[in-house]
Amino acid sequence: MTSSTVSSAESVNLTQNYFELFSLKVSFTIELTGLSEKFRALQQTVHPDRFANAPEQEKRLSVQKAAFINEAYQVLKTPQRRARYIIELQGVKFDDQANPVMEPQFLMQQMELRESLSEVKSGDDPQAALDKILSELKTSRAALLKDLAEQLDNPTTADLDKSSLLMHELQFLDKLQSESEAIEEELMDSL
Repeated sequence: MTSSTVSSAESVNLTQNYFELFSLKVSFTIELTGLSEKFRALQQTVHPDRFANAPEQEKRLSVQKAAFINEAYQVLKTPQRRARYIIELQGVKFDDQANPVMEPQFLMQQMELRESLSEVKSGDDPQAALDKILSELKTSRAALLKDLAEQLDNPTTADLDKSSLLMHELQFLDKLQSESEAIEEELMDSL
């Protein structure tokens, strides 16, 4: 193991926040290509294979660091998880068992989209109906991501209540999109 590998591996501190780990400022808007490149570089420095001949404690630490880097990467590359993480860094604690209070207009839109989605398979042109739903989801998601970026690109001045609400709305949209994509796969398989 080279000294540069040791120093790179030692630079991974399990108490860093995820943005510090990737040498990024805390911001919702991040460049994903750079994040991926940094992820691969960090993983190479702590990969357990590099510590095959090291003492057991160093082997365990390399596994812990690799897991930490993986988790950090998964959080930062996913908009909903990144938003939640930024909000949590500001001291907000989420209760995943509680239902968030959502805007009535957003809830109505979700109910309408869910109803449309439940009727897709029985319609005259299921693919066209599904394409319309996916298009609406894409538009809503893009607007929501823009709003989140405006809120969280400077977390010290962000309205954390509004940011939390937007993050929950994104979570709803992502779930609905996953359900839509699952129906799309079913339609493709039935062809």
